[in-house]
Formats: sequence, structure tokens, C-alpha cells
Amino acid sequence: MGRKTIGLAVLLSGTGRTLTNILEVIESGDLTAEVKVVVSDRPDVYGLKVASDAEIPNFVVKPKDYGFTEEFSKAVTYKIEPYAVDLVLMAGFLSLYKIPRKYEHRVMNIHPALIPSFAGKGFYGHHVHEAAIKSGCKVSGCTVHFANNLYDSGPIISQKVTPILFEDTPDSLAERVFELECQAYPEAIQLFADERLQLVKNRVKILDRDKERSTSVD
Repeated sequence: MGRKTIGLAVLLSGTGRTLTNILEVIESGDLTAEVKVVVSDRPDVYGLKVASDAEIPNFVVKPKDYGFTEEFSKAVTYKIEPYAVDLVLMAGFLSLYKIPRKYEHRVMNIHPALIPSFAGKGFYGHHVHEAAIKSGCKVSGCTVHFANNLYDSGPIISQKVTPILFEDTPDSLAERVFELECQAYPEAIQLFADERLQLVKNRVKILDRDKERSTSVD
């Protein structure tokens, strides 16, 4: 019996590096998924070109066109809903997306730090790595988690760690962390596709491959 192929929606705000990685892992056969739709909160970003080049439907929904976060979020959901989407991926999406009940526990985010450190509003991109180095921390990394309606919050699925070297700059640390992201995000998505993620209160249990899956996040 073949593995289930799930439909993905990707929300992005920039270059689309995470989207590119996801597409490459799908192409390699290591991720049984298909990107059905891409939504950006900013026009003219390179991530939209990545989507267009891959012939993926893509849309722009700008927060400034809406009076409230709830209205903006409904507009994003409206773009996603026509497609067969099982999982929504935040891929450097800088706007707050209020998750509708339909997608509860079906939205993932990846953050370039070890949550709960260096997380929340204002902690994105190089701001995260600058803060981690300045703090004197000896390790950093990335966190994949189910998103909720707060920035960088929600149950943690997985984390990967890299040392912070004394000579690190935000750029050098960012590159190492992104290499970890390229491994961690596809792995977490595949666990979701294989129905191996079980939510127990606010913690995520990764089920053995051959375990009964009737208690997964579905």
C-alpha cells in the first residue's frame, strides 16, 4: 500500500527558499505531498516567481487592504479553500494568520530558533540570530510546531540544534540554521502525512510507524 500524498498550502512573505526546498524534497520522492496553492502577504516577492515557475496557483493578500487581522485571515483562507489542502505551511510568513476551525492543528510553522527562546512578535530573520549571538547562548537551531493564533506559539513537533560558534555572525549562523530547517520541515510534514503526530494536551507525540493511528491529530 502506497503512502498518502497530502495537499499543501504555503504562506510566504519573501524569497521562497523554504518553498523551493519543499518542492525539491517532493521531487526527490522523500516527501509524499503536493503544493496546491501559494499565498503571499507581499506583492512582487521572489517566492511568487518560484510558485509561478512551478505552475502552482499563487495569490497576494495584503494586510493593509483589510481593517482587522480577522478580515485579512478570512481573505487568506478564501484563497486556500478551493484547493484540496490537508496542511497549511508557514514559510517565512510575517503576518498573523488567525486559524479557522477547519484548519485547527493543520497549520505548521518553522522558526529559526529553539522555541520558546527568541520567539514572538519581532523575532524573525536576522533579528533572531543577532539576539541569539548577543545573548551568549551556546546553541541555537530551528523549531517546527503546530501554529496557533499567537506568533511562534503552539505545540512543538521537532527541534534541531547547532552550536553557536564564538566567531559566528548572524549570516553564518543563519546559514547553518537554514540547513537544519531544510531537514526538519519536510520530516515533520511527512510525519503528518503518515498520521504519526498525536496531540496530547499541549504536547506532540510521534507515533511509531506501525502504531494504531486512530488517535492522531485528525
